Amino acid sequence: MANTLQLPIIDLSSSDLPSTIDSIHQACVHFGFFYLINHGIQEDLLKSVFDESRKFFSLPLEEKMKLPRKEDRGYGPLYAEKLDPSTKGDSKETFHIGPIDDKSTVSHLNQWPSRGHLDGETFGASAHSDYGMITLLATDGIGGLQVCREKNKEPQIWEDVHHIHGAVIVNIGDMMERWTNCLFRSTLHRVMPTGQERFSVAFFLDPADDCIVECLESCCSESNPPRFPPIRSGDYLKEKFMMTYGS
Repeated sequence: MANTLQLPIIDLSSSDLPSTIDSIHQACVHFGFFYLINHGIQEDLLKSVFDESRKFFSLPLEEKMKLPRKEDRGYGPLYAEKLDPSTKGDSKETFHIGPIDDKSTVSHLNQWPSRGHLDGETFGASAHSDYGMITLLATDGIGGLQVCREKNKEPQIWEDVHHIHGAVIVNIGDMMERWTNCLFRSTLHRVMPTGQERFSVAFFLDPADDCIVECLESCCSESNPPRFPPIRSGDYLKEKFMMTYGS
């Protein structure tokens, strides 16, 4: 059985801004995961999101398949996402949407069901790190989320991330790790089956498609040169999605 990980808890209502900034920095360096409390997201809104997610995912498969995933927008059925290439795919369903009003993105690709229209995921997810910059995650309280802080060491040690009512879980993605020359951690995580249906809602914060992701000057030196070449954000994410979904 995995140990429970005590992640840092960042209070956004704190009046001590320097201390908050330092706490976030330390969390990104040492964990790659942390909790946010007093974040301003209304509890009623989150409840509504989960309610609508349950309504959508309870629809018959043929109804959900009327909104098939196109360029990372829309519905993904069981096993469509293959985070671990050695498996047949992850035992979860997904529904992805992107920005609505941002003219710099392909917002026209969004697909909308008649009822229930926010991202939700059920069941498990293989071990992976998120592709983008920052992820904000809300869960329904059902356990299963685990992290591995030392992803390059064997054997891997997995620790449970417990639910804190009202808190949002934040984690660093591969793009931020790349930007900071591995100063900030893109932490390996997974969702283990618990025998219960589980819903989560993830907000993936990524830069514009044409943004060049290259090592920040403050994160490299002569003794610590950049580890990754510059790349366009959109190209990087597209490559990752193609590897995951096979198309």
